[in-house]
Amino acid sequence: MEGVIERFDLGGGYRISRIIKGGWQLAEGHSASVSADPVGDMFAFARRGIDTFDCADIYTGVEALVGEFLARNRAGADPVPVRVHTKYVPDLDRLPGLSRRDVERIIDRSLRRLRQERLDMVQFHWWDTGIPGYVQAAGWLQELQQAGKIDRLSVTNFNTQTTRALLKAGIPLATTQVQYSLLDTRPEKALADLCAANDMHLLCYGTLAGGFLGDRWLGAPDPLADAAVLENRSLTKYRLIIEEAGGWARFQSLLETLAAVGRRHGVGIAAVAARWVLEQPRVAAVIVGARDARHLGRYADWFGFSLDEQDRREIDAVRAELTVPPGDVFDLERDRSGRHGRIMKYNLNAG
Repeated sequence: MEGVIERFDLGGGYRISRIIKGGWQLAEGHSASVSADPVGDMFAFARRGIDTFDCADIYTGVEALVGEFLARNRAGADPVPVRVHTKYVPDLDRLPGLSRRDVERIIDRSLRRLRQERLDMVQFHWWDTGIPGYVQAAGWLQELQQAGKIDRLSVTNFNTQTTRALLKAGIPLATTQVQYSLLDTRPEKALADLCAANDMHLLCYGTLAGGFLGDRWLGAPDPLADAAVLENRSLTKYRLIIEEAGGWARFQSLLETLAAVGRRHGVGIAAVAARWVLEQPRVAAVIVGARDARHLGRYADWFGFSLDEQDRREIDAVRAELTVPPGDVFDLERDRSGRHGRIMKYNLNAG
């Protein structure tokens, strides 16, 4: 059941597609399986209505790829209007002595890589909020915004307490990018309410749990000990989230329910899982980590139906059997000694 890709206005006419094409899958060293023509794939996505792209200064090589796409798009006979959201992620080792010059240097580098005069959106991340300085760093980003180098300023992986601190400091935040799925509903604890009170919206990654929330895994054995299956950090990360939610057996119950809902609407598990997130309060868009354009057509299925009362009742019943991961958003991942934090790479911006 194919629909038209929905759009969302973040205010002031800043419109994005409700599916954002993520860039982390294209980062050098992320996966052995990547597209042979990533720029061509970006054109394919944009022409199908997925015209908002997510990247980061620490996704090695990705800003430059997106910059090539933007340059070729502008030079074309029929350019497609697009939005590009990047991130500012200072290295963990640099946090204690971070300076305004450091911040501006990385923002200027993103401008060069993306070949833009002004960055559409910068999403700020701070690895360790126990290290002072993130409010000051956000203030420097605000100054760069006022200087015309940044349009929208946002954050990623800040919990409710630290997001509130930035808002109280007068930092104008448009969105927060967080992990949100049927397996990880931590944003519902407090962050979504804070966003509602401050005219912020959620941009959600992990909506399909790295692909685990899909037909492929229904009835499949647990891949926990199979290194060939858990081929990259993303799959390892989301297998840990399945464990936090109650383990493989409960995960299979969730998949069975989503499959049943999907059959009534003529769609697969992924479409139901994504539709559920898209219908949650304050959610503006979900981010998908497509490696190429081979499966581009299936994303339109997410907008050809809505969940009805029976669907939501069945999903809520199986949700009640799952465990919500402890803490606020990204609290588990922020613990560098824990199993979630140990798989992170913290110093990718030094170069």
